[in-house]
Amino acid sequence: MFSFKKSVFHLSAVIFFLTASGLGFAGSASTAVPVSASVSQNCSISTGAALAFTAYDPVIINASTALNATGQISVACTKGAVGLTIGMDNGAHVAATQRQMLGGTNAGLLQYNIFQPPSNAPGTACTFPGTTAWSAAGAGLLTLTSAPSNVIRVYNVCGTIPGGQNVAADTYTDTVNATINF
Repeated sequence: MFSFKKSVFHLSAVIFFLTASGLGFAGSASTAVPVSASVSQNCSISTGAALAFTAYDPVIINASTALNATGQISVACTKGAVGLTIGMDNGAHVAATQRQMLGGTNAGLLQYNIFQPPSNAPGTACTFPGTTAWSAAGAGLLTLTSAPSNVIRVYNVCGTIPGGQNVAADTYTDTVNATINF
């Protein structure tokens, strides 16, 4: 009996030390799991407000005075996006570099111009007459500052129909494509 008690004591001691030291029967191992993602520079552009002129009066009011209007474009870019420019093509009815609206009934043409606002800060009001004609390349691109966030920024589009045009009564339209380069 004495040896049985001694064996039970030794067995109990071994189990105690194995359990206490963490060297029990269950095991574990761990590893680091790398996690990554990439965010590309990206932008979107949309029309905020059409460049909609009021009625052009070639006989009295606009016989010598230009008709001005303001439209808006909205852009949103990835936070920190750089190298951003906005360009505008010459429209569907351009002659050389002169933008023109086409009449719906008589196919007459009404000349107009699009200028950049005087500053590249969002929301800058138009000044008339404009100084920098908006185009799709070169000096006619509006250069934007780095995107502070992905929140939409609005830029004014400054339009002018020169006075003194001899045009027929009609509704004149054109479509200009605005592009954000990033």
